[in-house]
Parts: sequence; structure tokens; C-alpha cells
Amino acid sequence: MDKTNYAGPVVELTQVCKSFNVGKPNEIEILHNIHLQLDRGEFCAVMGPSGSGKSTLLNIIGLLDRPTQGLLTLNGEETTQLDDHALTRLRGHAIGFVFQHHHLLSAFTALENVMMPMMGSHGRSTPDITERAMSLLDSVDLLPMQHQPSGSMSGGQQQRVAVARALAMSPALLLADEPTGNLDTKSADAVFDLLRRVSREQGTSVLFVTHNPELAERCDKTIQVVDGRVLAA
Repeated sequence: MDKTNYAGPVVELTQVCKSFNVGKPNEIEILHNIHLQLDRGEFCAVMGPSGSGKSTLLNIIGLLDRPTQGLLTLNGEETTQLDDHALTRLRGHAIGFVFQHHHLLSAFTALENVMMPMMGSHGRSTPDITERAMSLLDSVDLLPMQHQPSGSMSGGQQQRVAVARALAMSPALLLADEPTGNLDTKSADAVFDLLRRVSREQGTSVLFVTHNPELAERCDKTIQVVDGRVLAA
């Protein structure tokens, strides 16, 4: 479903549980009866200690893993009955990912890195793809560096390229998993402000995983993941 034609919540989790080693003596439930809603354009911080279930929750919302039970609706489409091919397609078009490490291809230019998701979808480069990638680099103030290999950029610049790449398919949802964790304070503030601006201007919903309470306070809301349960702040 095209996000421009759907005005409801971008993410809805209803009674979601996740267990590992199901049916075995060492079966363990990591997520317990999760209810969560993220509205369009909402910027939400996700916080919680290591081992709280935070990564498992992000993997399920990002369609990288399936819940053991419960319902996950993404941009109006109920996902738990989709096959792997449909999940891959939906993930590629509806979700952008920004990780703590940028995961750019260092030998490729900033422009080439941003073009890659679109080329993967279309199978080849086109003038429209190039134009779109240049526009995205301009939006993160890196257009003058479009032909520079990403490996020669600073950490903050690389993360801004990663944000541009994550937006290439105009996703309804951006999952930012500690994207400022490896950056100095100034660069971290710049990346955070960029994500906030993108959310406001494009109506992109953002789940921003962070251990920084000062950044969390600047989000629309914060959810705490504690012992596999979500607590709304």
C-alpha cells in the first residue's frame, strides 16, 4: 500500500510475543504481549538495557523476524501471514534502516551508495535514479561530496549518507538503531536533527533507538523496553 494513500498508523503491534526454541525444553519467551502503535510522522525514542528484548522487537518491526504470536500491521498491511517474498518486498519499499555503523561500501562514492537501493529495485541505473540520489544528498547537505568515496568521509558525513540511502525508497518507516552511538557530540546532534527534519518534512515515522536520555527527551515520545515488555513514557 502506498503510504500517500494511507493515513492510519504506520506500525501497530497487537499482543505480539516472541519465543525461541519453541517446543523444546529450553523454550524461552523474549517478548511478552506487546502492544505498540506508531503514528505517521511520529518520532519515537526506544530505550532499554541490553538483554531487554529491544533488538528482538526491532527485528520484528523491521520484518527481519516473525512474531511467535500476535499481529503486526505495517502501513496498513497485516504482515504475519505474508510469505518470505512478500515480506522482503514490503521491507524494501516501506522501511529504511540506519544502523550504529553506517554499512556503506567504502570504495563507492556517496552518490553510488545512495543509488543502490533504487538500482536493486529497478535492476539498473536510470537518470531518474541519479536525480533522486542527488536530491537526497542535497537534503543532507552532501551534494558537493557526491563523487567522493564514502570511505574517505568523516563518521558524521558517512552517517548522513546512510540516512540519505535509507530514504531512497521513500519509506513510511525509518528504523534508526543507535545511529549516533559511534559519533562525537556535535556529529550526533547533527544526525539527530537531520532525522527530525526528515520526519517533519516527509511525514516519515521514526523509531530511534538510543541510550542517550538527552536525545530521547527531544523525541515526540519514548518507549521503554524492560524485561520483554513495552512501557510507554
